[in-house]
Amino acid sequence: MDEVDARPGRRIGRSIAHGDRLFVYGTLQFPEVLVELIGRCPELVSAELVGWRAAALPGRVYPGLVPAAGGVARGVVLSGLDAGEWAVLDAFEDDEYELRRVRPGPAAAWTYVWTSVVAPDDWYAERFAAAHLGAFVARCATWRSLL
Repeated sequence: MDEVDARPGRRIGRSIAHGDRLFVYGTLQFPEVLVELIGRCPELVSAELVGWRAAALPGRVYPGLVPAAGGVARGVVLSGLDAGEWAVLDAFEDDEYELRRVRPGPAAAWTYVWTSVVAPDDWYAERFAAAHLGAFVARCATWRSLL
């Protein structure tokens, strides 16, 4: 969540259709973060993405999704996002993320794939929640107030 271009649709353009789902594996799987960013918590359905991992990122408290033979990235699928909510989430994500289609289960979904350097270790939601969630939610509130 470095300084980002907060213009709606800077990455998603017209690629997102009404009803498209979003697989999230990091901070966006926390209801507190979603409420701070988009004002509500959409339906969250547990999901796994085989062949990927949520990698720790150097100097950051949030992860990046990267391919990993034998890996499994655990997260949730969000559904029911409207165009404005997609735009906010897209603006929230760093420029090193690329929006791609994946299949976390029986149906396809979009996800943000990390395109830069990662740490060798995995990122764990439980550790993030214990050490960083409160401060991260406050950062989200500050970021959102600047839109």
